[in-house]
Amino acid sequence: MTQPEHVEFAIIGAGISGIGAAITLRRMGITDFVVLEKGDALGGTWRDNSYPGCACDVPSGLYSYSFAPNPEWTRLFAGQGEILDYVDRIAAEHGVGEHVRFGTEMTRAQWDETRHRWVVDTNRGTLTAGSVIAAAGPWSEPLVPDIPGLDTFDGEAFHSSRWNHDLDLTGKRVAVVGTGASAVQFVPAIVPDVEQLHLYQRTAQWVLPKPDHYVPKVERWVMRRVPGAQRALRSIEYTIMEALGVGFRNPWILRIVQQIGRAQLRAQVPDPELRQALTPDYTLGCKRLLLSNTYYPALTRPNVEVHANAVASVRGNTVIGTDGAEREVDVIIFGTGFHILDMPIGSKVFDGAGRSLDDHWKGSPQAYLGTTVAGFPNAFVLLGPALGTGHTSAFTILEAQLEYLASAISAARTGGWTRMETRADVQAAFNADVQQALATTVYNAGGCQSYFLDVNGRNSFNWPWSTGRMVQRLNEFDQRAYEVSTR
Repeated sequence: MTQPEHVEFAIIGAGISGIGAAITLRRMGITDFVVLEKGDALGGTWRDNSYPGCACDVPSGLYSYSFAPNPEWTRLFAGQGEILDYVDRIAAEHGVGEHVRFGTEMTRAQWDETRHRWVVDTNRGTLTAGSVIAAAGPWSEPLVPDIPGLDTFDGEAFHSSRWNHDLDLTGKRVAVVGTGASAVQFVPAIVPDVEQLHLYQRTAQWVLPKPDHYVPKVERWVMRRVPGAQRALRSIEYTIMEALGVGFRNPWILRIVQQIGRAQLRAQVPDPELRQALTPDYTLGCKRLLLSNTYYPALTRPNVEVHANAVASVRGNTVIGTDGAEREVDVIIFGTGFHILDMPIGSKVFDGAGRSLDDHWKGSPQAYLGTTVAGFPNAFVLLGPALGTGHTSAFTILEAQLEYLASAISAARTGGWTRMETRADVQAAFNADVQQALATTVYNAGGCQSYFLDVNGRNSFNWPWSTGRMVQRLNEFDQRAYEVSTR
């Protein structure tokens, strides 16, 4: 029988994490790897989320690879198209494309203890790999609530990350379910066109002013021509975001900061009843921090009705709220986020005994330094559990992990290891420290229910310390945290 193709590394996903991992391997002189991408293009989150108004909520200078600064950002907070163009360009410049297999979805990966390799099944066949790098990310699989009667809806219904660009919303009656980061962006963009918009808000969100602006050509010229200008800008943006991060660890500071949100709400929403419905009852930062200058004004338009409750059911073209109110609509758009902690990869990756990540985690994802998981040798998770923050760039987290990945690979090659697995006691100790430190952060003590909390009520998402401490920890690969084998 023909043996499956074997590669040294299999990277799952071709978003910013997968591209970063591929670049890291190539920089190390490693070319024996593949990137398995179920879509037909690079970009991951920024390929899928193309809804009107889609943009980053982290300053562009910080939301980019540090080794590939972009002097051509046209806004302080770049839009989706510009970010996607940047990601595509960097991937091309570093030769990532020759390793990518588009339309190839990993359906199952299981560790083979006998051969010290992963057996990776895809919709296009099977291959084996010495190591697997899971780079699908926590924002890859849209979450659509199970609403009774949704299957009877006669109109168009879609998630914001699967936007139907063929549908003209002009003159349509639209129900928007959810008020998270995506809805805050697309609601202002579509309101001028629709006949009526019904916004179903289960929980009011803190929305701060977005200090966005067009970057003039002269400023971009400086970024291109003046040595160190981009590094200086990135450092300034990093420092500002880290200053905000101090508040996430000391919630009393954020209670002061949230007065900015209250002031914006008062200035932009004159109606006291609507303003009360839009006022959160928890500390800013307990949920994802949202930035917008246009969201509140959009909700004051005469063709918008805010329903301060969830959707109970759908009957034909009628959306029924939990308050019993019924509204006829033509389109339902879900701005309800993603499978953040119940990520699909959990049911597809198996240890040597056939137990999945989900079986190990039991609803509460855990890893060592958010990167390696006990029971799963030669496997790495990018943007994994306990590494999320409410204030910094995903690129900062990713690059810290990639440094760790490179150190681990170098140690394995130097030592001739064929198997490297996180010790269970080390992982448990790390996560115990995380949980203890999280107790006093705004994520846990802010008085809300958020996607930071898993089905067991445990915060499996957040890093409770500074980003600097994260970078330091991930810069210190310690072989003693692993069980290794050379056979």
